[in-house]
Amino acid sequence: MTVVTLGVHIVDVLTRPVEAIPPGQDTVLVDQIRITAAGSAAGTAVDLAKLGVDVVSVGAIGDDELGDFLVAVMTRHGVDVSRLARRGTDQTSASILPIRPDGGRPSFHVPGANLTVSPADIDPALLAAADVVHLGGPDVTFALNDPAFFGVLGAARAAGAVVTMDVLSNMADLLGATTAFLPYVDFFLPNEEQALAITGARDPESAARDLLARGPRGVIVTLGGEGSLIVTPEGLTRLPALKVEVVDTTGCGDAYCAGFITGLVHGKDVLESARWGTAAAATVAQGLGSDACLTDLDSVLALLS
Repeated sequence: MTVVTLGVHIVDVLTRPVEAIPPGQDTVLVDQIRITAAGSAAGTAVDLAKLGVDVVSVGAIGDDELGDFLVAVMTRHGVDVSRLARRGTDQTSASILPIRPDGGRPSFHVPGANLTVSPADIDPALLAAADVVHLGGPDVTFALNDPAFFGVLGAARAAGAVVTMDVLSNMADLLGATTAFLPYVDFFLPNEEQALAITGARDPESAARDLLARGPRGVIVTLGGEGSLIVTPEGLTRLPALKVEVVDTTGCGDAYCAGFITGLVHGKDVLESARWGTAAAATVAQGLGSDACLTDLDSVLALLS
């Protein structure tokens, strides 16, 4: 079973704990610094590979040292990066994240080559041959909002692919454009803030029902420490979060997507796949970075028992 993750690729540099930026040129000692593959496509791809799924990642990165790192670390974890486009004129997208003691994560971000992803970077045959196509961050990869690309997605679904989608930003003007993708998506997995921003609804239940009416087979709204909300034509279900000690919330949404997709690949229904997503997110929350503490599927599923 093959998954294609398509969209945003970021290099994250993280450090914890950070209570304040030191003045002048002062130095503050911290417990940990990590550099990881992140973003709604790259981070999800690494998590999927760790969960035992064959995954190909598609997007654009710079022809620079950060891009070299991203290729190396994704390859190390078993992701096929042969379809990544290298840009000589744009740097690889990157973020610096000082993680607060409570797990909060402000960021400094360069969008970089992610903004250049276009339908020309995508092989329609690759998507048509996939079991799952995951759109990671179409709110940022603006050029994919194109009838030609929607035709590619439609052809992939007709060939049997399941299409899932996650978004990256919390900016209403960017998120609004992603509604054009919904008729071509089977499962949409925004967080609560994103779902409310897209729909203008006052609560996640109303937002999820609104989004479901726009085309997907299911909408899964992640609610942080409150768990997640799953809405399908059959009804609405709330899943609680698993109780773990939270170190850093970076990448929890990507991990949820990876766990959910892994469940689908293993033939699980929507609710059981969402439970797998819940466990993957809880695993990542216990360490620093988008793939923290994630080693294999068995250890993730052990959290459910």
